[in-house]
Amino acid sequence: MNRTVLITGAASGIGKAMAKRFAQDGDTLFLVDKQTGMLERLVDELETFVYTFALDVTNEQDVETMFEEILTNHHQLDVLINNAGFQQVHSIEEFPTHIFREMLDVMVLAPFTTMKHAVPIMKEQASGRIINVASMNGLQGVPWKAGYVSAKHGIVGLTKTVALEVAENGITVNSIAPGVVDTPLLRNQLEDIATQNKVEKSEVLEKVIYPSIPQKRMIQPEEIAEVAFYLASESAQSITGHALVIDGGSTI
Repeated sequence: MNRTVLITGAASGIGKAMAKRFAQDGDTLFLVDKQTGMLERLVDELETFVYTFALDVTNEQDVETMFEEILTNHHQLDVLINNAGFQQVHSIEEFPTHIFREMLDVMVLAPFTTMKHAVPIMKEQASGRIINVASMNGLQGVPWKAGYVSAKHGIVGLTKTVALEVAENGITVNSIAPGVVDTPLLRNQLEDIATQNKVEKSEVLEKVIYPSIPQKRMIQPEEIAEVAFYLASESAQSITGHALVIDGGSTI
């Protein structure tokens, strides 16, 4: 379709799967990540026009410069996907304050900043799709995840607000709320989850994670990418302001 698609946190996991899905459709991709090596390897796999930005999404000056470059070279932005994020697992009394603040910066402030700069472009076009990757943890409380849960609740609320502001401009704004997705981010949590639940790392899936998932399986990143691809399509033009839950039945 040759849309222009901006994806943050694109180097691995869900972001990488999304980049591959939009590339299959021939879209021009703007991929953002601090992990430059992984980003370069991903670009080598994609058969489409790809531009990369190795920057910190919490730095508004860098983000503004990126948008200026996008406009200078392409004069449009059709799809914005805010996917950058990370996880820390600690009890509230042990949660490092600077990490809590950083999580809010990456998963709430950064999407706020990118939307702030994307919305004027999309208004000028009278069209656009904004997709924020939240989590089922943005809809419920979870112990030991004060930073992540707070940030994901924040992006769900921010999504609703911006959706209302741009509803008459041909722009939709939605969030995706995945459950347990098989990504490096999750795999890196397993040891901490084992410690918190006093089980062996090898037992985390069967004893801690799967009991709360009716389907007894992890979601694949490609499943989330397909949902994002649909939300970016014309078929989804009447869906806005929602948090689409993909969780194998966990939240029910």
